[in-house]
Amino acid sequence: MAKILVLGGAGAMASGTVRDLVAPYSSRAIELITVADFAADRANKLVAELADPRLRGVELDVNDAGKLADLLTEHDLCINAVPTFAGHQMAIFEACLRARRTYVDYGGMGVFTVQQKKQHDAWKAAGVTAVLGLGADPGVSNMICKAVAERLDTIDRINLYWAATLVGEENPILVPPYSVSTILGEYANPSMQFLDGSLKEVAPQSGKETLLLPEPWGRTEFMYTQHSEPLTVPFAEGIREKGIREFTWKLHLPHREHEAWTGLIKAGFGAFDQPIEIGNAKITPAEFLEAVIARNIATNGHRIPAQQSHEIHLAIGHGTSGGKKTTLNFAVIGHPHPSFDGFVDAGTSMGLSIGVQLLLSKERKAGVWGPEEYYDVPSFLAELQRRHFEVHENIDVEPAP
Repeated sequence: MAKILVLGGAGAMASGTVRDLVAPYSSRAIELITVADFAADRANKLVAELADPRLRGVELDVNDAGKLADLLTEHDLCINAVPTFAGHQMAIFEACLRARRTYVDYGGMGVFTVQQKKQHDAWKAAGVTAVLGLGADPGVSNMICKAVAERLDTIDRINLYWAATLVGEENPILVPPYSVSTILGEYANPSMQFLDGSLKEVAPQSGKETLLLPEPWGRTEFMYTQHSEPLTVPFAEGIREKGIREFTWKLHLPHREHEAWTGLIKAGFGAFDQPIEIGNAKITPAEFLEAVIARNIATNGHRIPAQQSHEIHLAIGHGTSGGKKTTLNFAVIGHPHPSFDGFVDAGTSMGLSIGVQLLLSKERKAGVWGPEEYYDVPSFLAELQRRHFEVHENIDVEPAP
């Protein structure tokens, strides 16, 4: 029976992961889940809402290294859900190594992924497991890339895409699909893409490409953004030795939301982690924007129309199979479903929960891994299907004229 520590556990993504961990369809091999958060009231509110006897709330400032170390000794596995741009990623990662506790995170931006991967030998020598970038993107996205790679004998390139679209009356209120700092980073920062056999830096919002996708997406424009998948997938066993020369990640947000985030970058919010001084107070643009958006949602929530959100995770592979030139794709699609109620981003929250439960189901492999290096495709995708995500091989998709 496992004891799980969730750092930043009352946050939007982490609270969804906790919700999935205690769901009736999830593993019963969990004895305790500690929701540790800077805001104790939020942690306790989540525990009270879910009303599972295995849950408890704890107040924790992750800057308190002593208390963090004590909590780690009480648990078997640590979920790091503290936002990447808060600046604690490596400190938490290294604390888990010292405590010899299994570590997982949502990854996402790739800011620290390379640094973490460099410590593979140290974790392997210590007999401890870390899996980076569990969630939807990265996480689910890595697994569909692996699914594509397993169907090709040689690989020229794999191109990875994520798109969301909203069906219904236009929303007059800006509602972020995930962390504000993450979105600002995606729109403002250059990204690393694997091009011509090596990682290369490309400009923010570059690499524009339009695909024709099935409805409700239709004609969809994508752009490069900062993500961790290009930093791990083309170097993974089972992919790198097949000759891959290109691996890219591209994003699409709904048109009106895309315009809003683009405008915020133009207004100066691209420097989202550089403090500004107002009177005698210092605050980062991201903190300011998060507060304004949260207040606006709280004040004008009654104006938010009923909308249906649809998302697609798509990997397109080009290479050879059976000696013939081959192009194929793999997709995971999320359509609205009652089981997603209560989740801000069901794919991300559930993806990490799935990874944790698969980790607990068998003997762990020491070292620092990406999801594509650690999990088998059928088991991971089967768990997504149990949660009402669709899994498709070779959907209709083509470049737009």
